[in-house]
Parts: sequence; structure tokens; C-alpha cells
Amino acid sequence: MAGRADEIKGGVKEGLGKLTGDKGLKAEGAAQKQSGRTRRKAGGAATEAKGSVKRAAGKVIGSPTLKAEGEADRLRGRTERA
Repeated sequence: MAGRADEIKGGVKEGLGKLTGDKGLKAEGAAQKQSGRTRRKAGGAATEAKGSVKRAAGKVIGSPTLKAEGEADRLRGRTERA
């Protein structure tokens, strides 16, 4: 969630920088926005990988609960990356 918040804050700063002609604020906002996007996508990829492992483990040991939890984590990770 922190990544998404940084994306939003960065977008606001970037927009204010464009509006006021402040190149420093615009650049700072763009950097913060990109940093937030990167953090969000990396976190989503980790969640998706964790879910894939749990889902596979659930299949191997025959646990429908673990398999379902893994699928839910995998889909949550995919959503975070979108």
C-alpha cells in the first residue's frame, strides 16, 4: 500500500510542479511516483510468487484450503502489480 501512496503523492507533486513551473518539484514528484510504482510492482510480484508456492504445496499434499489460499495470494499479487 505504501507504493500506491507514493505514486499518488508523486503525481500530485509532479502536477503542482507543472502548474507552477517549478522544475525541481516536477522532477521530485516524477521520481517519487516512479519509486512508488516500482515498490508496488515488486511487492505484488513477491505476493504472487508466494501464492504460487502455496498453491503448488496444496496440490502436492492434497490440501484444498492451502491450494485456495495460494490462489488468493497469487491473484492479490497480480492485482497489486496492475
